[in-house]
Amino acid sequence: MPELPEVDSLTRFLDEHVRGHTVEAVQLLSFAALKTFDPPLDAVRGARLAGCTRRGKFLALQAETLFLVAHLARAGWVRWRPGLEVGAGKLGRGPVALRLRLDDGNGMELTEQGTEKRLAIYVVRSLDDVPGIAGLGVDPLSDAFTAEALASVLRGESGQLKHALIDQRLIAGVGNAYSDEALHVARLSPFRRASSLDAAEVASLHTALLDVLRDAVERSSGLPLTGLKSEKRTGMRVHGRTGEACPVCGDTVREVAYATRSLQYCPTCQTGGRVLADRRLSRLLK
Repeated sequence: MPELPEVDSLTRFLDEHVRGHTVEAVQLLSFAALKTFDPPLDAVRGARLAGCTRRGKFLALQAETLFLVAHLARAGWVRWRPGLEVGAGKLGRGPVALRLRLDDGNGMELTEQGTEKRLAIYVVRSLDDVPGIAGLGVDPLSDAFTAEALASVLRGESGQLKHALIDQRLIAGVGNAYSDEALHVARLSPFRRASSLDAAEVASLHTALLDVLRDAVERSSGLPLTGLKSEKRTGMRVHGRTGEACPVCGDTVREVAYATRSLQYCPTCQTGGRVLADRRLSRLLK
């Protein structure tokens, strides 16, 4: 799933390549992906693009008085196509959800692999017209994300720390992978009660989140879009590395699997050596 660092890189790439260009053509190939009807998608045709911006995991192209917004969900991505042809393809067939061609002949495709279609596209007059954007929490790369702000966010959360970190209403942009990484760096159990952290632990987690996210953004800077996914995987310490050795202590990285996702952690670094067999036993590690 694309998270803040990947979406930030996509945003910067698109901003550089679309700014000042006019939308020549736009083609919807996944009817279910379009979540708005007023303004219509065709309203962006002929609009001059002022650039691309990011809100959490949302990408937003500013098309004069409108915004074309995309949330890539679990399996969505952006493909940049020099000499993009618009018109080929049938509605509901294949991975391409949207094509957008610029006046220079180049363009982008929004794609989504797999059968779980959750990619979302919006055409709105204001970014706050997108429900997911209106309800976003603090952005961890903004000046507002201080240790005090993180403490305030966690103070009212009685659930697990892992769940609080990936709740977009609390912190915008952090997902499954980078929450695993930050918790490992901060040496905190994913199963701790969020509100139970003391001031020193909050400060450690705040620093870990910033370091992990900023490092990922820096590593992805300047990479072609096709290289962002592989760069994300190679930069991980514990996420996606079940069964491998922890790079800090050498213990075996463990996994807890849920219905649609999994988390990874190091028992020695994060849970006092205790291994969580499954989510039903999470109360043992609070």
